[in-house]
Amino acid sequence: MRSANPLPRRIRLILMLIVLIAVAVLAKAWHDTMAPPIVQRQQLPLLPPGEAPIRIALLADIHVAGPDMPPSRLETIVAQVNALKPDLVLIAGDMVSDKRTATHHYSTAQAIAPLAALQPTIATVAVPGNHDHWRDMAGVRSALQQNGVILLENAATRFGPLTIGGLDDDFTGQADLPATVQAMAALGGVPIMLSHSPDPFPDLPPSIRLMLAGHTHCGQIGYPWGGSPATMSRYGDLYACGLVREQGRTLITSAGMGTSVLPIRLFTRPEIWLIDITPAPGK
Repeated sequence: MRSANPLPRRIRLILMLIVLIAVAVLAKAWHDTMAPPIVQRQQLPLLPPGEAPIRIALLADIHVAGPDMPPSRLETIVAQVNALKPDLVLIAGDMVSDKRTATHHYSTAQAIAPLAALQPTIATVAVPGNHDHWRDMAGVRSALQQNGVILLENAATRFGPLTIGGLDDDFTGQADLPATVQAMAALGGVPIMLSHSPDPFPDLPPSIRLMLAGHTHCGQIGYPWGGSPATMSRYGDLYACGLVREQGRTLITSAGMGTSVLPIRLFTRPEIWLIDITPAPGK
């Protein structure tokens, strides 16, 4: 009985090339998923002349779940944040995860416990994200309080010259922008809006010159040349990633650190934004 004819050499080479490309893409994806967060640095002169600079570390989309973000990895990231010596740590929501592809789901208490080790000189402040609402918002509130994190839900608080407004999640319809703006105005100071989603940015009043957000993961799976097939923003990629300046205001949208839907990143490394708020030049 004759054996089956082997595949032509050209076909075998093509198949080998496809396998090699697939392996390379998977290796790149795992590297981009698990690599230490990149530190993106920005200086913004928003304070009155004579004020001492204030350093903000912006974290977003932690999504504690296996395989990519167990609590032990978050502990390592917290140590990295502490080494940057921030005055304020601001967390733009989605601290927990409910993705179906997770290999392990941790309790809300387990997911948030590593945040207790953050060591800003002033405070750690967070706002809710859509996954926090979907998973266990009551548990998130309780765990944050127990671990020394201030949670703002359409509310504001002031630290020295800075007033932080915390907008509840826009994606799930919990945001109340007028109430948050009113709370910020009542406190005075230099206003900074913290929001899970960047989408409220165009609706900010001119008095709020800086907004910090997450939610989009900068697409999570991107193209090698930049951009992404998905943005999770109703404005497409306009506000979906990085620093945007528009009409005298600045938006910073972080790529975040964890993952949603699928536990992989590709061409969108985890990141921490380190923002130095400095005095404006004197006249």
